[in-house]
Amino acid sequence: MYALVTVVALLLVGSRAAPAADEIKNLPGLSHDISFKHYSGYLNGVEGKHLHYWFTESSRDPVNDPVVLWMNGGPGCSSMEGLLAELGPYLINPDGKTLRKNKYAWNTMANVLFLEAPACVGLSYDDNDNCSTGDDETSLGNYLALQDFFKNKFPEYRNNSFFITGESYGGIYVPTLAVRVLKGQDQFPINLQGYAIGNGLSSYELNDDSIIFFAYYHGLFGDDLWTRLVEHCCTGGRPTRQTCNFSNSKWPMCSQVVQKASDIIYNEGLNMYNLYDNCPHTTAGKFSRHEADLSNILRQHDFHSTLMLRAKNKKPVQLDPPCTNGTDLLMYLNTPEVRMALHIPLDVKKFELCNDEVNFKYQREYSTMRPQYEFLTSRVRGLIYNGDIDMACNFLGDEWFVESLGLQVKEGRRMWHQGGQVGGFVKRFTNLDLVTVRGAGHMVPEDKPAPSLQMITSFLFNKPY
Repeated sequence: MYALVTVVALLLVGSRAAPAADEIKNLPGLSHDISFKHYSGYLNGVEGKHLHYWFTESSRDPVNDPVVLWMNGGPGCSSMEGLLAELGPYLINPDGKTLRKNKYAWNTMANVLFLEAPACVGLSYDDNDNCSTGDDETSLGNYLALQDFFKNKFPEYRNNSFFITGESYGGIYVPTLAVRVLKGQDQFPINLQGYAIGNGLSSYELNDDSIIFFAYYHGLFGDDLWTRLVEHCCTGGRPTRQTCNFSNSKWPMCSQVVQKASDIIYNEGLNMYNLYDNCPHTTAGKFSRHEADLSNILRQHDFHSTLMLRAKNKKPVQLDPPCTNGTDLLMYLNTPEVRMALHIPLDVKKFELCNDEVNFKYQREYSTMRPQYEFLTSRVRGLIYNGDIDMACNFLGDEWFVESLGLQVKEGRRMWHQGGQVGGFVKRFTNLDLVTVRGAGHMVPEDKPAPSLQMITSFLFNKPY
């Protein structure tokens, strides 16, 4: 009888253990010791779709630290960028072969799950090579993947505090997934405590309207163009948030000057991800991150297709984030030894940073996340943070968005500090924090790793910034 009880107990313990088949035993290019376990494999999303994940346990206290989901945007871009270029415990070197330690990794205080979604992005795949999807199907697939993660792969983390995070088009991915998780609590409880979005797309209209103000007040065009923008796009010739319509005006003269302004911002050599950084040449793939993010901008104007065409034909400069050469990621993740270590099936296609088919076919079903935030802000904590020199999803548009929600102010806008220096500014509302990171662009953890780590730690553990 004792032996039988022992066997049953061992089986129960084994059923709660992390999946041994997914554990990364020998990661090529890793030359330093690590104090955590890491895993790579697949989570099942919508039927026939298999989403690649890479899970790095906390190096501090994996049993008690929160679980953080991270998603990059696009739509159509890989979260391997977040892992290997931004906030992961090891970062890819320019040689595309070796890895270096990231002392500001987010897994120094959390278990971090990187998910490549939707199917066909990065190393994720569809059984029938069907890459067509949209906002609702993507959020459903991500939700099903989370259920697979917590039920079948890592049930031992089911009760840990859970946070959903991401950047860029993650401004859509994160809130739509968070809403699904909360609405599904009766059927599948997940301990969701909050969400955080960096330089996220919260509203197409506000992002488009605000970038013109951002560009003018950062000196990107002079008074002659600004005067014409105000004259043709702003009611009464008054340049305010309420009176100007740069995003979808059908007035031909307005559209003409907005096109001129957008070319200066996005197609004449400036780094849209970090205004003050340079743009070297790159061969990071047939479809650049620049094109993926540009597909979200000024979509209501007739010249949007021309804007995209100019971006595609602008060779040899392609603006992969943050205007650095993305070839290192492609080299590393397409190395046979690396793919074997990550348990990638042999028939999975070559890794690309962004997938043009996903982006082209993607159904953008929401123009604003306002309804999602109205639901979320009464239930869980949120953080919207912005590098203040990004032009893909600029800080001003997200600030306008948050202010428009009409939430009660808990703490007025003030500076926050890191390492004795100004880290940025913070304003706190009921269940929603609005933070800027000084001198950071679109990829905050990459541009400002130390302030980024302090910021996300403060949010996760509900501490002062």
